[in-house]
Amino acid sequence: FFVLCSAILSSYLLGERLNLLGKLGCMLSLVGSTVMVIHAPEDEEVTTLDEMSSKLKEPGFLAYAAILLVVCFLLIFYLAPRYGQSNILIYLTICSVIGAFSVSSVKGLGIAIKGFFAGRPVLQHPLTWILVITLVASITTQINYLNKSLDIFNTSLVFPIYYVLFTTIVITTSIILFKEWVTMTVVDIIGTVCGFLTIILGVFLLHAFKDMDVSLGNLPQVLQSGQEAPVTRDDKNILIEVDNSSIAPEDKPKVFMIYT
Repeated sequence: FFVLCSAILSSYLLGERLNLLGKLGCMLSLVGSTVMVIHAPEDEEVTTLDEMSSKLKEPGFLAYAAILLVVCFLLIFYLAPRYGQSNILIYLTICSVIGAFSVSSVKGLGIAIKGFFAGRPVLQHPLTWILVITLVASITTQINYLNKSLDIFNTSLVFPIYYVLFTTIVITTSIILFKEWVTMTVVDIIGTVCGFLTIILGVFLLHAFKDMDVSLGNLPQVLQSGQEAPVTRDDKNILIEVDNSSIAPEDKPKVFMIYT
């Protein structure tokens, strides 16, 4: 609900464009995320840092974390400098992938806080400080790249896409870390897959048709004419294109003809 309101209100209060297809994509993304959350199984009960440590050391989660780190480094050092200014998914994917580590750290620190008030020696446990360092580093990275994305792209596009990507990564991380897929029923599996496909469709509508001027007012004319809807350019993208543009020298000689 918060993401939907922020996307719609930013289009009116901040003057940022969110066409009819964008609003539909936002709704579909929220519906898909809700379906995934409904069908996601409950977390396995972990009450001590030793149990959390054993979960983090399992081969399945270590392989998953290694893949996320490789993807994150690839995005940060290779794709972001080349395509981050033009593709909204680059920065937001970095934030979402890093979110897997921040959520896992918050889960472990929550257990540590409960143990601290229960009188357990959690401050002497090395996992506590590892989780603190991981949480600070991941949150700092998320804020950095989220601000970069907000400086370049529309708020009405950034928050919905970031929400669905982050939700997908978090649910996947929870399933792998706590092995929730073992207890999932067929109905929950189908619901999770359908919700994920709905999210993909919503993000596609948000991103692919963001420059089209489609609204309820001109929709009948667009459908009757059978022509492509007019394209509206975002002011941020226009400024970026102006800054990155260069005047290429003309190679061909000019020929002037004088008629008398």
